Amino acid sequence: MQENHLDNALAEEFAGKGEIIHKLKTTNPYFKGLMEENHKLWVEINNIQNEVTPADDMVLEDLEKKRLVILDEIGKLIAEG
Repeated sequence: MQENHLDNALAEEFAGKGEIIHKLKTTNPYFKGLMEENHKLWVEINNIQNEVTPADDMVLEDLEKKRLVILDEIGKLIAEG
């Protein structure tokens, strides 16, 4: 996993929350797991969108929905600080 890329991607999604993200990543294994799953889904989605990996629209939609659920959970944890 590319830690810096992952931190930057989440910092963009949650602007101004970089310090909290870093703190949670280093102290909360559940949060770190969510980050890793988010990154994995992000890669899969981008590969489908860029036609690197063939998949139908339903597969892409399912991956996007899973990622939104994870981002919501990440957002809740960030808000709790």
